[in-house]
Amino acid sequence: MCHHEGAAFVVLIPPGNGGLSVSDKIVLQYVGFEAKGAVREYAFTLRGSGGKSSEYFVTIANAAFVDHRVRYQDAPDICFHRLLREFATRTGHPPSSRFSVMEAELADYKDAHTPKSKPNVSAHRADKES
Repeated sequence: MCHHEGAAFVVLIPPGNGGLSVSDKIVLQYVGFEAKGAVREYAFTLRGSGGKSSEYFVTIANAAFVDHRVRYQDAPDICFHRLLREFATRTGHPPSSRFSVMEAELADYKDAHTPKSKPNVSAHRADKES
């Protein structure tokens, strides 16, 4: 069963990566996910300014969702950022079209997107009254 979202992201690739100029842009579109055994596979289509397109797939282990290490609604964004890292570290397109999100990446995402707790206001007020 494949679920489609259709969110599109415009990604600018820096000059020198794959021979692209500063004005070239690609569109990376999330097209959906599919449950495949022990993983959920998220599919993306990459369309360049020349009309070429490529497909990329990023998986996250089902256990990460069950253990609350990742929220279902965050998974496409996590996978999108995983692909961006691949493009940033390579010249041109990545040599593979399939990637997995690692535990450290899930932890980094969760840390970056978890609101920081604020000091307890009522405890602060009680200190002032003493």
